[in-house]
Parts: sequence; C-alpha cells; structure tokens
Amino acid sequence: MHSNSSLLIDVHNRIRAYTSAINDRTVFPTPAALDALSELDTPLPDDPTDSAQVLDMLDEIGSPATVATSGGRYFGFVTGGVLPAAQAAALLAAAWDQNGGLSVMSPIAAQLEQIALGWLVELLGLPAGTGGGFVTGATMANFSALAAARHALFERQGWNVEADGLFGAPPLQVVVGDEVHASLLKALSMIGFGRARVTRVPVDGQGRMRADALPALNEHTILCIQAGNVNTGAFDPAADLCQAAQQAGAWVHVDGAFGLWALAAPARAPLAAGLEMADSWATDGHKWLNVPYDSGLVFIRRPEHLHASMAASAAYLLQDGPREPLHYTPEMSRRARGIDVWAALRSLGRQGLAHMIERNCQQATRFGQGLQAAGYEILNDVVLNQVLVSFGDAETTQRVIQAIQQEGTCWCGSTVWQGRAAMRISVSSWATTDEDVERSLAAMVRVAREIVG
Repeated sequence: MHSNSSLLIDVHNRIRAYTSAINDRTVFPTPAALDALSELDTPLPDDPTDSAQVLDMLDEIGSPATVATSGGRYFGFVTGGVLPAAQAAALLAAAWDQNGGLSVMSPIAAQLEQIALGWLVELLGLPAGTGGGFVTGATMANFSALAAARHALFERQGWNVEADGLFGAPPLQVVVGDEVHASLLKALSMIGFGRARVTRVPVDGQGRMRADALPALNEHTILCIQAGNVNTGAFDPAADLCQAAQQAGAWVHVDGAFGLWALAAPARAPLAAGLEMADSWATDGHKWLNVPYDSGLVFIRRPEHLHASMAASAAYLLQDGPREPLHYTPEMSRRARGIDVWAALRSLGRQGLAHMIERNCQQATRFGQGLQAAGYEILNDVVLNQVLVSFGDAETTQRVIQAIQQEGTCWCGSTVWQGRAAMRISVSSWATTDEDVERSLAAMVRVAREIVG
C-alpha cells in the first residue's frame, strides 16, 4: 500500500492543480467528461487497490466531471465558493479526524464552535444570550429550530413532547407565507407538523408576506417568516410581523438560508430590520459565508429550548463541559463543522464579510442592469444577490437558459416566478470578480441574441 505521507503530497499537488485551473474550464462538465464516469461503474473488487491508484482514478475521471462551483462564474442556486482559509481548515480538520459531538472527543472542535457561535451572534445582531448549533444545512437548521419551538409551545400547555410524542398532543398552529421555501416545508413534515396542515399568508409581487393578511395568532402559534426569497431575494416585513406575533405570544422563526447574512452588511441590513425580534433563526454557512458544504446554523433566543429538544440522556454522554455540542443538534457523532466556520470568520473579519456580501449584491445589480439594457425583462427588484430575467415566452426563455448552460462561460438555473419562466442568477461567491460578471454578462447577451434575435 502507498505510504500516508506520499499520498498526502500527491493529493496536495492534485488539489493545487485543480484549483489553479478552475477558471480556465467550462463551468459545467463537458459531455466527454460525463461519459467517462461510466469507467467508475465496475464490480466491487475482491482484492485491495493501492491508495495511490484509487486517488489517481478519482482525480483523472472525477475532477473533469465536477461543476466549477468554487470558481467565479457559477450562478446556479445560491452556491458560495469555498474561501481559501475555510478550505485549508477543512483539509486540516480532515487530517485531525475529530468527532464534533463532545468536548472530551475534541476540545479544539468544541472550543472553536463556541467561539464561532459567539462571533456569529454578534455579527448578525442577534439578542445577547442567543445560543445555537452547527448542523448539516438550512433544512436541519429549520428542523432544529422548529423542534425547539415545538418544545416551548407544548411546555406552555403542560405537554412533554420529547417524552410523550405527538399522540394526543394539544394542537399547534403553523403560519407560513405563500412563498415558503421547500426546505422549511420538508422540516415541517419531519417534525410532525405536516406540509399541508399550515396556514398560508398571501404575498406581494416580490414574494413578501403581507402583514395585513395575517390570520389571528396566539400563544400556540409558530409564525415562519423568510429572510431572502430564493427567487427575488426579498425579505418579509419582519418588524411588523414580529410585533404582531409578540403581542399574541406567538413564536417567530426566521428561515434565512442566505438572506440572514444581510445583517452582517451595513448597506443591506435595513432589508432585515426587525429580524432580531424573532425567537429562532436558520441559515447556511455553505451559502454566503463560503465554507465547505454540510454547514448549517441554527440560532435560538432561549437556548434551553433547543437543549431540551435535542439533548441525549445516556449516562456516558453526560459530561461536565459548559456546552456540549451534541446536546444542541440532531446529530451526535458528526463532522467538526465549527472549524471551517471559525476559519472563515477569522480570515474575513467583520469588514471582510460585509465587503464580500456587498460586492456580490452590487454584482447582481450589474447583471440586472446589463440584461435590461440589452432588452430583456428583469422580473424582480434586485435588492440583494438574486436576479430573475425573462427572454420572452416560456419556451424561448428555456431555450436561452439551456444554450447559456451549454456555452459554458457561466451557469445559471431556471425557475418559475409567479407564473413566468425565468433564468435565475444567484451571486454569492467570494471568488466572483467584476471581470467574471462582465464576461458572463457578455456571454448571456450573445447567446440570447442568437436565439431571440
């Protein structure tokens, strides 16, 4: 078998070659690269394979078949490229091979997680004393927050949901906007509330929940609001919604997978005014903080509710540390996600994070202005990092999107916004330069004109 040290040198060289060439290739893999994936589909071998050979196969066949999401011209979904410091930290953490569940399993992981959590609460302007957990993504962050809300609202009625479950439990009301994201609906179904048993509130032309259309709320209500609509980037009117909820004694949860990061950018923070009044918040580190995947964050105003809903009671797990990570997340054994987050925050600092977010927002504005000047319709108010563009009717728009994807300069996805087919541009990577934007914009217009005329 290959020695571990030589294998690590080999993988380091391969990583360097991959990252240095990321902007010189098409964003989406070529047909030839995709066809080559069939070479990996072999019967499971009976005998061991040398590690160096395994790595070579993975790199030679796998690397060309990746999507260049860590480059500067990927604008599909809301995908942030990985920051150099976060990437390096993740590689070091992989070598450390730490279990992030308990401080006794990894003192460094537990310490960095606690530090990063404190930094994030401060950066986002959340209430003092807010706690949280490091989970896989926004879906599990929503799930964890809803579990905490479920505990708190049932506790008010004398029901121990962790012990007795939902059988025979008193009813709770869940209120969402008509533009509720699929991840929150998925979390609602997993937590036992159901996707369909919700009260939906009408939205305006940008997807914002209408505060004047709220149903009657009470102390048995969970109101789920949105920070950053996945299509338009718009924010629900948090101040009005939270005020109404507080007067009724309802719990407010914020689904802020990428929009919550606007709170860290002074020029965009007014969009999120009032979010600090909520009771829980969910966001993704692997979106706008640009850390590796498998990095979601849940924040709870009163962390004892999260602890009550997530704590494991086995005697061997009851340690004496001030904050044991596994008691605040659904997972027990898990990757030490806080290491990447700490590294990203330490490398960027307050000003660096604000600048990155603001730069991406300005780049989105440039996309909107450029495409509109070229004669194409922008369907949303570009207030954050999302741009929706129509190239005509639905069939024409889809043809243009597919052609842009195939051309390879950049990659954008498709969506349907309030009945209109659109191309969705999401700008959320530290690696995106203004040159990337101009190059991509030129390619979009050139391809669109070939089809639309």
